[in-house]
Amino acid sequence: MTVAERNSIVVGGMTPFTTIDFPGRLAAVVFCQGCPWCCSYCQNPHLLSQHRTTTQPWPEVAAWLDKRRGLLDGVVFSGGEPLLQRGLNTAIADVRAMRFAAALHTAGPYPKRLQTLLPLLDWVGFDVKAPFDDYRRVTGADVGETVSKSLAILVASGIHHEVRCTVDERVLKIDDLCRMAKQLTAMGVSRLVLQARRNNKDEAVLFDRQLLERVSEYMAYVQLRKE
Repeated sequence: MTVAERNSIVVGGMTPFTTIDFPGRLAAVVFCQGCPWCCSYCQNPHLLSQHRTTTQPWPEVAAWLDKRRGLLDGVVFSGGEPLLQRGLNTAIADVRAMRFAAALHTAGPYPKRLQTLLPLLDWVGFDVKAPFDDYRRVTGADVGETVSKSLAILVASGIHHEVRCTVDERVLKIDDLCRMAKQLTAMGVSRLVLQARRNNKDEAVLFDRQLLERVSEYMAYVQLRKE
């Protein structure tokens, strides 16, 4: 691994401790800077730009993680979109060399990069944005086919993963989510987590009940996770 690869990782921030971002693990989260899309409901807009400099060089992050051995079980690479990082495989290899489990949060924009990284990963959180034929409405780009390739690679790999979708009812209606669930089921996905983004709290309970009832017609297991 070259020094250039290690120094190419642009870190946009860190969470030193989490119990929710890596199931079954006490973990730190490394937020990678930059994303190729601009989703209408993005919760981390400060991580979108691909031109910001790193908040902390990766060697410093790695040194900090090395001191957390015995206190943490794993490290999550999130974003932004971590697959943008040219040196991500180097960073994950560093983490595994410290005997941490490694997890990735991704929306799947680069299937080949994902396939290369999967042997290094213990868990993947895969964010589906919309029905594959309707990605432009959420992301601003016609990338549904690319995302479906990434998801197919992940499902076939056998690696533990979670498929989830952020539900902004201004953008995705229940019929859209049912169509998406049908597509995912056809690909072999049997569990779907819907992450609710609230815009009208007065209507939330009714929407939640209808959402679960309808989507459950097309997916074996559906969980609603509230922000």
